[in-house]
Amino acid sequence: MNRWTQHITGGAPRIGMWLASGSGYVTEICAGSGIDWVLLDMEHAPNDIRTTLEQLQVLAGYPEVDVVVRPPAADPVVIKQLLDIGAQNIMVPMIDGPEDASAAVAATRYPPRGIRGVGSALARASRWNRISDYLATADETVSLTVQVETAEALRHLDDIADVDGVDAVFIGPADLAASMGKLGQPEHPDVVAAIDGALATIVEHGKSAGVNAFNPRLVGQYVAAGARFVLVGADVALLARGVEQLVDKYRAERMRGDQSEGQGR
Repeated sequence: MNRWTQHITGGAPRIGMWLASGSGYVTEICAGSGIDWVLLDMEHAPNDIRTTLEQLQVLAGYPEVDVVVRPPAADPVVIKQLLDIGAQNIMVPMIDGPEDASAAVAATRYPPRGIRGVGSALARASRWNRISDYLATADETVSLTVQVETAEALRHLDDIADVDGVDAVFIGPADLAASMGKLGQPEHPDVVAAIDGALATIVEHGKSAGVNAFNPRLVGQYVAAGARFVLVGADVALLARGVEQLVDKYRAERMRGDQSEGQGR
């Protein structure tokens, strides 16, 4: 059984974070925090197959953390490479209809269920064929999350969620907002309402629902609407905001010191 799919179908909602730095060192820092799950991102981050492999190896030391990997596109070649290096949970971006979802399913399964190329003798996933029944059991150990992030995708959400082999559907608020004419406004009331409705639809179709939400208020709202797994932060964003706060703190203290010195003259 796939542990990730078990975790997102029962128990408390899973709280996760983006890993976008491309650094195994940063990944290890984040993995030791107690976070439930992480998303290794290749779509909007400087990750390639080698940096992703490094981070998967690092994360193997933190078995309590579930790991999802997002390829840059629904490319069956990249998905094949990710599965071969040991990724078990794939999130495919920009799924706009059931045909896209079915193609993503096929990319994650061996024939006859799919089109994944067979190279287990060369693959970390099979421990280089040390797992004797890998080819027979691999399909059952892999999970697929499809990412719905456009108004067009929402129109086809019922059909996307019904595709056999799709384990979960994740809503991407930033691109959804852009497609709704609200670029840069993922918390616009119209976007939030659309996400609430989408989460409920996913649950109605018996699939696990996920979403990205950096605003704590929205995290609670989306969980109430049915989200079972939520991304609540990102390594690079935490670093950027933390450094800015540090600089602002000491710049303000320096300004107060300069003013006091000026008044004393």
